[in-house]
Amino acid sequence: MELTSIGAHNRAVGSYGERAAARRLLAEGMVLLDRNWRCESGEIDLVLRDGHVLVVCEVKTRSSTRAGLPHEAVTEDKLARLRLLAARWQEEHGTRVPDVRVDLVAVVLRRRGGPVVDHVRGIG
Repeated sequence: MELTSIGAHNRAVGSYGERAAARRLLAEGMVLLDRNWRCESGEIDLVLRDGHVLVVCEVKTRSSTRAGLPHEAVTEDKLARLRLLAARWQEEHGTRVPDVRVDLVAVVLRRRGGPVVDHVRGIG
């Protein structure tokens, strides 16, 4: 597979995972506020409201687990960046919420059937 094909494949897999994650979280009763929000410091995959809590959600999607589980891809540095981005998102949107939570949705695609979607609340 060519390098550009690999990049396109990875983007398609990531986009599919984000849609699956959003469906799952909305089914759990959350309200989607933003998707793929970016600033110069990084990107938040999904921003949601869960009751009175602002949820910053990292979505990790894998087409196999050969390189490890999606859960293993969220480092302490990534968590710190997500906390910073949550503050930046609130600043840009003129809101201040006392409760902010960082969640992970790990999506593993299977050869047959739908994806395995694991929502982990409060990872950091």
